Amino acid sequence: MGTHCSKTTPNVPGPNPAAIISMVPLFTGIVMTEKITIELPEDVAQQVRTVAAQTHRSFDEVLVEWIRRAGAEPVLELLPDDELLTICDRQPDLAQQEELSELLERNRESDLLDGDKGRLDELMRSYRTGLVRKAQALKVAVTRGLRPRLS
Repeated sequence: MGTHCSKTTPNVPGPNPAAIISMVPLFTGIVMTEKITIELPEDVAQQVRTVAAQTHRSFDEVLVEWIRRAGAEPVLELLPDDELLTICDRQPDLAQQEELSELLERNRESDLLDGDKGRLDELMRSYRTGLVRKAQALKVAVTRGLRPRLS
């Protein structure tokens, strides 16, 4: 991948110790990386470790993927009002919604085929991501006074 990552857990007093990540630059072909050190809350570090173990990837591969995925979306706070409101009002794709409903029904009936479980997981992830994005956009819209605060 072009990144080497080492992890240590320091003796940090308090309820929320952090993992410290050091990324060392490596030159692989034309890929260059930058050395950074970040402190992660222990719960985030544990999530990364869990995903890494479940997907047979390294800690740094999972973390880099998460950072890239987070950076792929525009920063909501920087969007113009009209684009922000478009995200607030976005509805799930109708075809995906129907496919998700069908797979959920088949799952309840214990009638999923081999490939269906992966597709169901993918659609559920996409659905949750969309809901979270809408909620984040709504929070920004309320802060700007574009939408009323929910009680």
